[in-house]
Amino acid sequence: MALRIIVQEPDEVLHQVAKEIKKITPNVKKLLTDMADTMYDAEGVGLAAPQVGILKRAIVVDVGDEHGLIELINPEIVSKEGEQFGAEGCLSIQGLRGDVRRAQKVTVKGLDRNGNEVTYTGTDLLARAFQHEIDHLNGVLYTDVAERVYEITPEGEEKV
Repeated sequence: MALRIIVQEPDEVLHQVAKEIKKITPNVKKLLTDMADTMYDAEGVGLAAPQVGILKRAIVVDVGDEHGLIELINPEIVSKEGEQFGAEGCLSIQGLRGDVRRAQKVTVKGLDRNGNEVTYTGTDLLARAFQHEIDHLNGVLYTDVAERVYEITPEGEEKV
């Protein structure tokens, strides 16, 4: 188990566009494994490579549903449907939450760790996680698109 340091806002890497992964190497596979280990250790549901300081287009997501761990290389959203509005947090922005409007259902495609093209359709939290993590690959944080950002106290209460 190799944990990576999660980059914190306002680090500039979080605001840059990640580069396409052109070849899946052992280092890319190690990055995916390390990202999953780091996400689980931090009790998150998603993590993008820029959040561990790597400007590559890779994400990991696990919202605790039947899909389990999803690893995507060069992911892109191919369709969006509906709308949901709710709170989001981020492992790179400690102590804050934001109310963000997202699509209710999204379909994403990308490559798995073996270079096979894969497609996932997610609703609710999975759809939100896909959109949040793919935003990271484009240098966009949830605080950039939130309608309201607020602080969370150590007791877990909202402080505006």
